[in-house]
Formats: sequence, structure tokens, C-alpha cells
Amino acid sequence: MINIFEVNETNKMVEQENLDVRTITIGISLLDCMDSDLETLNKNIYNKITTVARDLVKVGQEIERDYCIPIVNKRISVTPIAIVGSAACKCPEDYVTIAHTLDDCAKELGINFIGGYSALVSKGMTTYDEYLIRSIPQALAETEFVCSSVNLGSTRCGINMDAVRLMGEIVKETAEYTKENDSLGCAKLVVFCNAPDDNPFMAGAFHGVTEADAIINVGVSGPGVVKTALEKVRGESFEVLCETIKKTAFKVTRVGQLVAKEASKKLGIPFGIIDLSLAPTPAIGDSVAGILEEIGLERAGAPGTTAALALLNDQVKKGGIMASSYVGGLSGAFIPVSEDQGMIDAVTEGALTLEKLEAMTCVCSVGLDMIAVPGKTSAATISGIIADEMAIGMINQKTTAVRLIPVIGKDVGETVEFGGLLGYAPVMPVNNFSCEAFVSRQGRIPAPVHSFKN
Repeated sequence: MINIFEVNETNKMVEQENLDVRTITIGISLLDCMDSDLETLNKNIYNKITTVARDLVKVGQEIERDYCIPIVNKRISVTPIAIVGSAACKCPEDYVTIAHTLDDCAKELGINFIGGYSALVSKGMTTYDEYLIRSIPQALAETEFVCSSVNLGSTRCGINMDAVRLMGEIVKETAEYTKENDSLGCAKLVVFCNAPDDNPFMAGAFHGVTEADAIINVGVSGPGVVKTALEKVRGESFEVLCETIKKTAFKVTRVGQLVAKEASKKLGIPFGIIDLSLAPTPAIGDSVAGILEEIGLERAGAPGTTAALALLNDQVKKGGIMASSYVGGLSGAFIPVSEDQGMIDAVTEGALTLEKLEAMTCVCSVGLDMIAVPGKTSAATISGIIADEMAIGMINQKTTAVRLIPVIGKDVGETVEFGGLLGYAPVMPVNNFSCEAFVSRQGRIPAPVHSFKN
């Protein structure tokens, strides 16, 4: 039972340590909206979303006021649109009309983002999957709030290398479509291996087909809280370090549990999961890199970084699962470069490279996230980077992702500004040796031997 005393205990964390609930996300099934007529389909989607989520922003604001807990984003995720539009969409441009409908819903409701302009192609692509994927550059260029994701692999299925190759081209094309805005479209596009059905965080959120008609998922955040707690045990043993992280993660997650339960009650929508992920912001002191440095690294990226991140991720999960009845999504620690001032500083000073970030993704929540690379980076190289990250997820039975931004017209050493929670990022160098012959092979990389568990 959660009570007001637990909330009062967090007041200091809210006021001084950047604690917030990063998002309340309503997942909405659009399967009952499907129709063979495109106009009817779009009408059904608009009516369903604006009806189910009509009070989301109001309820979020009420909870903020009643409990003095900042709720940064109110979001919606929907059934992967490749599936929803399969009967009505005869070309990529048809799918773009659905993207506009989703954007209209976001504007009507006053939410921050809407996710689910997505396709699940871990083993193969249907015609409608390919239509949606090829529509992504135009859809993201012409909308403001729509986010897109594509799942390219899984431990059970292997990696769809045809889709990996295509997504390298789509990322480049999206960058070109939005080059007047520093290729911002790519910040709303992520590719996954082992994508979860209940992730509340953008740009990867979608409402899985195994989910209920509507669900409340909440994402918590508190890197600043963890860092402040660790400052009090500086120089202590690993046992004390781990216990401190676990206890702090417990308190942070209890806040998320309270918000989720309140939102569920007020909206009349079942509570789904709490995502425990430590999600940083560009604000000073709200940095996962700052936690790693407090653990004992001179800079994030120094030798020992992967071990420190593994420790952090594990203790966050151990503390968080005791504080919530349902934990899901991604849960752990995000390492987006542009959204974390400590990561930005580490890249600028040469402590953190793309290759080190890739190693860190073996033990963190997601993957290569919000990384700006030169606009001249080839589609094949982007596909190779995606393939590497998909392989890490497949072999390690975990979710991994790539959100690269090839910034058209910019090169290594320059900086790109995204604004808001997306922050800013130094353009990072990539390996210039070619992998084109590898990613041009057709077919898929088979599932690993440890996937056979039946």
C-alpha cells in the first residue's frame, strides 16, 4: 500500500535532484479500427484515440498538482501501423495518411508524442510492412509528434538482414527529408532487436498485439537522485555501493507506482507496467554518465565503464522490482548521447567513442541512442552498425536498439542542436572501412543455438 508519507519522502528528490516521472503512456489497440477503406480506417483511428485518451493530459496535470511530482511527458502508443493499415494501404503514400491522422490526434489531445508508426519484421517482410517502412521518411518529415520504430530481429527468429539493409537506406533518406532541421526526423526513428510490447519510452513505443484494448504504462527517471545518494557513500565498498543504488531505485520506482495507480484509477484504464529505466536529460546533474563517474571513473568511457554500467543496471532492476507490482518495458539505464550532458562531455573530450558505446550496450537498457554521425556516412555503414547492435541483442537475449542521426551537411567536430529533452550532440566519427559486401547479402542471420528452448 502506497501512502502520502512515501510521497513526502521524495519531495527533496523532486526539488533538488531532478526526480521526475518521465512519461505516462496510454497504449491503445487499433485492431478494431481496421477497414479496407482508407478513409474509414483513418476516421476510425482518430475517433478511437481521441476518445480513449481524451483525459490523459488533464489527469496528468491533476496528479502533478496533487502530489507535486513532475510528469514530463504524456504520450500514446498504438498497435503497429503496418498491421493496422494492411487491408487499406496499397502504397507507401497511403500509410502517410495514417501518420497525418496520428499527428492530428496528438494535436487534438495536447500530448507530447505518439508512437507506433511501426513494423515488426524480425523474420521477414510482408508487402504492407515494406510499404510502411518505405513511407517513414515522408511520414516523419510531414508530422510533428509521430514516432516510428521497426523491429529487425529477435533471439527466437534471428536477424532479417534484408530489412537491416533497407533500414540503412531509410535512415539516410529520413535525414535527407529533414535536412533543413538538422535531420531531426532520425531522432524520431529507432530500430530494435527483441522489442518489448509494453515500452512507454519514445521513439520505440508501440502497443503490442498481445496487450489489452488499452493500458497505462509509466516510465520513471532519476539519475540525479542516484548520483546524489552515491555521493554520500563515496569510497565505500561495492556492497555499500550496490545497496545504495537498490534502495534509491526502490524509492524512485515507488513514485512511479503511485502515479501509475492514480492515472489508472482516474482514467479507468488498467495499469500495465512501470519501466525502471534511468532516463537522463540535458540538465546538469541528471546524467547517467555522472553516476558512472561518481562510481569511480574519471570520465564515462574510461576503462571500467562497461563494468560500472553493468553494476548500475543490475542494481536498479533489483531495487525496482521490489517496489512495483508489474515491471516491464526496457528497465535499466539509458545512455543517449545527446540527452546526457555527461555523455556529451565525454565524447567532446575523446573519452567516449562509438565503439565503446557499442560495448556498453551489451549491459544497458537499450543501445546506440541519439548519436549524431557525419551526414556523408553511407547507408551501408549505417546498416552495418545496425547489424552489430542487432547481433548483441540476439545473442544476449536482450533488447537492443539504434537511433543514429546522420546530420546532412555536418561533419566530425561540429555540434547539432535538437532542443528540449533531445538536447544537443557532437558529431561522432564512424569507421570508414566498408561493409557493403556483407550487408548486401540476401536473407537473414539465423537464430542462435540457445534460442531453441522447446
